[in-house]
Amino acid sequence: MPNAIFTLGHYSGEMTVYAYLIFCEDRKTHQCWPSIGRISQHTGMSANTVAKYVRQLEEKCLIDVEPTKVRTKTGEVRNGILRFTIRPIQEAVNYKLEKDLAALPDPKRTKKRR
Repeated sequence: MPNAIFTLGHYSGEMTVYAYLIFCEDRKTHQCWPSIGRISQHTGMSANTVAKYVRQLEEKCLIDVEPTKVRTKTGEVRNGILRFTIRPIQEAVNYKLEKDLAALPDPKRTKKRR
């Protein structure tokens, strides 16, 4: 796990899901394909909780999530599993800093008028 992850203010559940995705990650492509059920099984969380934490990790720019499609033997196209891409940690740190900076009050508006 990158040390910078601890500066981003995560819940322990998010950290657990993120750690599992890093465990599954292909180090060359930075991608992995575990199902929500498999993540749930290995983390001890419900599927709904895992899905919630996956959305939060995506919102914090730590991962990208893409649905995949599969073609059955009959030629029918169906939804496949999710493809997770682990993003560079610095992107998430920069995103949080920009978000925090945007939340600061505008110094021009806080000056007192005489």
